[in-house]
Amino acid sequence: MTEGVMKAIVRWGRNAAQVALAMGMAGGIVLTGCGTPGAPMPPSLKLPEPVANLTASRTGNQVSLAWTMPKKNTDKLPIKGNIPVRVCRKEGSGACEPVPATLSFAPEAKATFTETLPPQLASGTPRPLTYFVELNSPHGRSAGPSNAAHVLAGEAPPSVTGLSAQLRKDGVVLHWADNPTASQPTVIRLRRTLLTHPTADSTAKPASQPGILAPPKEPDEQSLLVDSPGQPGRTIDRTIRFDRTYEYRAQRVARVPIDGQTVELAGPLSDPIRVEAIDVFPPAVPSGLAAVATAADSTAGPSIDLSWLPIPEADLAGYAVYRREGDGEWQRISPAQPNIGPAFHDAKVEPGHTYRYAVTAIDQAGHESARSPEAEETVPNP
Repeated sequence: MTEGVMKAIVRWGRNAAQVALAMGMAGGIVLTGCGTPGAPMPPSLKLPEPVANLTASRTGNQVSLAWTMPKKNTDKLPIKGNIPVRVCRKEGSGACEPVPATLSFAPEAKATFTETLPPQLASGTPRPLTYFVELNSPHGRSAGPSNAAHVLAGEAPPSVTGLSAQLRKDGVVLHWADNPTASQPTVIRLRRTLLTHPTADSTAKPASQPGILAPPKEPDEQSLLVDSPGQPGRTIDRTIRFDRTYEYRAQRVARVPIDGQTVELAGPLSDPIRVEAIDVFPPAVPSGLAAVATAADSTAGPSIDLSWLPIPEADLAGYAVYRREGDGEWQRISPAQPNIGPAFHDAKVEPGHTYRYAVTAIDQAGHESARSPEAEETVPNP
């Protein structure tokens, strides 16, 4: 083969390779433009979305969990079939120990789970106990732990004994036996239940709460936390309303801060006591009574003007004014209907006489207070 032929073959090979490369590139462009997929995507793991609203509560030695199951997986596709669930708990900063239970729930279900604490977690001083739930894919892959839900491990506080109540004008005074030997400091939680509502014609006024506006509707159940170290074994509920019947129960509560929130461990509820809040209390005694005499003139006879400080009570009907001379008997000189304002004009006086005055307050039920401190005044002679 001659040298010229060899050079021709080499030139032809180079041209063929370039043509083949160009055709390949052009073919790639055409294929991609026709919708051929690019790099392959990884297969879906079908992981459910993690739970984000887990809550936990402890009653006695039982812990109850509640949460909502997701309806979609992490690929935003609807989940089909039940979802396996695992529960674990950890004490303090220890490892999360699995709770022996076989659970599965449907998508979007309102899921619940209750366990009885083992003896080691139901004894000792109150301490943090944290629960998590973990959802699994059909192939057993974990979606990751839920949010943390806290309760307290340890022995519940002792019960409240000796609960008693005394109705006063300014509320209900509650007493109970103090427990200075408790291993951990506790507070008292009062649970108040409204048993009877007021009658249709009753004002149902709050205890010692002045004002003219109607109070808001009272809830049937209320929880009142008592933390008064200066007065152990005693508190006063000033939020009661008269013409109603209440039931009180009390329990001791241990409180421990965990992750910026206060978690409680409550003891058993005490025996109930009932209080009939019947208003048999008169208004407060008026004060500040002053008397000023005016001599007779050409247009009017002598008189004495009285004034006193008003009583700021919601059911106040008015006042009654009393007068006497020397040590004589008190005589009511105001009308049968209560005097509305804190002032009175006494025009039935004689020049040169000295009079002594006192006033009382009367509520809408007709209860009358004791007489105020006296005020004395002499009518000047002409």
